[in-house]
Amino acid sequence: MKVGFLGFGEVSRVLSRKLMAEGVEAYTCTEERSLKTRQNALDLGVKLCESLEEVAEISDITISAVVPGATVEVSKKVGNSVKGVYVDMNSVSPFTVKEALSFVENGKTVDASIMGSIKKGADVKIVASGSFAESFAELNQYGMNINIVGPDLGQASALKMLRSVYTKGVSALLFESLYTAYKMGIDDILLKYLSETECPGFKESAISRIMSSELNAKRRAQEMLEVVKVVSEYTDPVMSRATLEFFQMISKKQGKSNYEKIFHGFSDD
Repeated sequence: MKVGFLGFGEVSRVLSRKLMAEGVEAYTCTEERSLKTRQNALDLGVKLCESLEEVAEISDITISAVVPGATVEVSKKVGNSVKGVYVDMNSVSPFTVKEALSFVENGKTVDASIMGSIKKGADVKIVASGSFAESFAELNQYGMNINIVGPDLGQASALKMLRSVYTKGVSALLFESLYTAYKMGIDDILLKYLSETECPGFKESAISRIMSSELNAKRRAQEMLEVVKVVSEYTDPVMSRATLEFFQMISKKQGKSNYEKIFHGFSDD
């Protein structure tokens, strides 16, 4: 089995490590990527191709795991080179997924979404939809956790987007309330009382959420832009739009604030 990765960020690193441990050959291309990205691939033993088109041409399954803004661009670039199954695993709306997959000439396409944190490892749940989802789910025998949720492209990405309405919204609320509490000098007390009324492990989960929000603010803003597109088709996306604006604000302050220092301080207690 040969699996190619378009984009080699955290998702591709985690999945390729697991798949190769189970005997799968992994491929990627680090063209126009940083030296660090190239070294990450080499350190893992991932085979490097000269172009994204080459990755798509030699792979039985090609997984697109790029930033949301590059989803369509990448599929357009490799669309006529895909020989196997092409899986879009990007955090974008069903509309964007369908547009991206329309460029894959052989029609062997899958809409897939990660439903959780990839930091938990390659066994994180992935939902998939489309007529070739079963072909993608064959990777379960190599340690992945793929669940088929329907026959139509767009179903998996819709679930991802709607889950983000809740998870990203909660993260934004936690960030805003705890940062305000810190400025008022009552952050430890607030965490104490929230922990008493919320679920077990709340403090650790809350700190992880807000630290991740600061670190990944730009990517989350891009994802929430896609979320707003989906929700606006059915209702006024009041909360989703506010969450989008929040992450846009945080991303503009990256490197210019002391957020990271503050929230690392929470975890030192």
